[in-house]
Amino acid sequence: MIKIFIFLSLLSASVFADPVNINTEDAETISNALTGVGPKKADAIVQYRKEHGLFKSLEELENVPGIGEKIIKANEKDILITGESAVKSEAAEKNVAKSKQEKIEKKEN
Repeated sequence: MIKIFIFLSLLSASVFADPVNINTEDAETISNALTGVGPKKADAIVQYRKEHGLFKSLEELENVPGIGEKIIKANEKDILITGESAVKSEAAEKNVAKSKQEKIEKKEN
């Protein structure tokens, strides 16, 4: 019974792990957080980020040697992409939504 409890507690810890931000985390953190991404692939992610700037999308990860669609799909819920470009994109989306809401309100009045 104790073995089952330990197994379930370990399983739940990995299932509910926090997503990793590939634009800010180091290679070790990325490697520990993502399935199928060992130290070499995590180093490649960090190196790509240093050379090309912050990631703007999950699809851009496919440009990293050793990272393909299969790895991205397996980890898409565990990957965060935030940073300067993501913040700008979120702000732009909020402005568009605000403009649409203002137009609706004008039509109603």
